[in-house]
Amino acid sequence: MTSRPERLSPVQAARKLALGVLTLGLVAVIAVVGTPLDKPSMHEAVEIVGWLLLAACIVGRVWCTLYIGGRKISQLVRIGPYSIMRNPLYTMSFIGAAGIGAQTGSIVMAALSFLIAWIVFRIVVSREEAFLSGIYGEAYADYLKTVPRFLPNPFKWRDADLLEVRPDRVVLTFIDGLWFLAAIPLAEGFEYLQHAGIVPVLLRLP
Repeated sequence: MTSRPERLSPVQAARKLALGVLTLGLVAVIAVVGTPLDKPSMHEAVEIVGWLLLAACIVGRVWCTLYIGGRKISQLVRIGPYSIMRNPLYTMSFIGAAGIGAQTGSIVMAALSFLIAWIVFRIVVSREEAFLSGIYGEAYADYLKTVPRFLPNPFKWRDADLLEVRPDRVVLTFIDGLWFLAAIPLAEGFEYLQHAGIVPVLLRLP
């Protein structure tokens, strides 16, 4: 791990803005999207898969934070999940977005949510990579060349004998991740309102 003190606040602000816009957009879509009325069993199955994706997102984000919590600004972390992909936290967020979309009961919506999240964070990551390249120079250039951006390469895995963990960061990441679970009651609430005729279904997707 290469160490260097710097501030990442502009990129962090862009990341938070992107996450906020993405979340609001997905909630708005969930409110007006439904599934074909003749396939209730498929609807329920997709929802359950969505719950598993949301759980995987939360657990995965906490796992990543064990390695990078409080260190992204000062160190170039290349161990654990960061040895097999450069942006595992974002990848977990893609999984979480798919889980949110799946709460509509639609496979198509789950896939679209994943794709939209990828597009939004792809823009953020480009800015972040440019910023970090200016900080770490050749070390980061080598990281860019040898480690995939989002798709993990398990053959590159390497770990450390000792890991310094910041519990406050881990707890904060876990609490932040719980917001993904808010998609479950929200989706159920919108589904109830749709059935009651209060909220219109503008689009039905399988």
